[in-house]
Amino acid sequence: MGALPVVLPGYQPVADPGALGKFARAGGVELSDRPGLTVLDMTHGEQIRAMLVMGENPVLSDPRQDHVIATLKGLDFLAVSDIFLSETAELADVVFPAATFAEKSGTVTSSERRVQLMHRAIRPVGAARPDGQIIMALSERLGYPMRYDSEAEVMEEICMLTPIYGGIYHDRLDPGWGLQWPCVDRSHDSTQYLHKYAFARGRGRFEPAKHVAPAEAVDEHYPFVLMTGRVYHHYHTGSMTRRSLSLMRECGRSLVEMHPDDGRRLGIGPGDPVRLTSRHGSCSFNADLTPRVEAGYLYANFHFPESPVNVLIGDASDPIARIPEFKICAVQVEREVA
Repeated sequence: MGALPVVLPGYQPVADPGALGKFARAGGVELSDRPGLTVLDMTHGEQIRAMLVMGENPVLSDPRQDHVIATLKGLDFLAVSDIFLSETAELADVVFPAATFAEKSGTVTSSERRVQLMHRAIRPVGAARPDGQIIMALSERLGYPMRYDSEAEVMEEICMLTPIYGGIYHDRLDPGWGLQWPCVDRSHDSTQYLHKYAFARGRGRFEPAKHVAPAEAVDEHYPFVLMTGRVYHHYHTGSMTRRSLSLMRECGRSLVEMHPDDGRRLGIGPGDPVRLTSRHGSCSFNADLTPRVEAGYLYANFHFPESPVNVLIGDASDPIARIPEFKICAVQVEREVA
């Protein structure tokens, strides 16, 4: 719903005067045709005075934690909406307690484009509110009243403004398995296979791409290649999964995976405390000796705040989407002495 910086909801380009004008008329406001900023642009020192962070934890998920914290602390105002007090929320001027999935109604869209209706199971606990109510209350405080009587009314506006959602009304979603966009109007049965009969842009477009070398290379001082990612027990920065006793029993600390040959060469055994140091920072882990990684390579997850692995990652990113270079970082490894 418009979370990408270059498009409006439903992949309608911000630069398209027709699409922009449609949203401007619906909202009764003037809208800029300038593309927005990526997450990395926002958390690494762009000239932003205030920020609302909803359900994200960039202090742990973004590279160069020192840059992220400095940017957030330098804002005139930071608000965070989340179900738990994340590391990012701890820096906020105001924290809005958000309702969990079981405490709110509305729609969710899956990766297969399926829009499904969910119903509230329990009332929001304490002061928690659904996301929509938080946004409407904040908008009204900022001088732009937003009043919707129900989630169905919000969905009706989406249908009117977003062609690929044009026929996805609440009364068509319940009961059932939902509808898959594109679903252009009420008579449309939705689209099970996106490219079943033809590709949307024709036979395709091929563009040659030149190899771009990684920003960092290993050398005698930083001889290991570090890759960062997830373990299957936890999700993203772990703000929810680290509160599960069963998941923490399976994986309760941050590990760095290392080939057994490298461990023997460095005198590192299973579970030993180790310190990784890059050209940007340093971080401690426990060693997990495994042949899953090749000699000379390391793999670490970013689920645990006590081992914020992204302090090791540099500022390099791809020039188009601005995705950080999480998968290649040159580091050195040493066994820590207790």
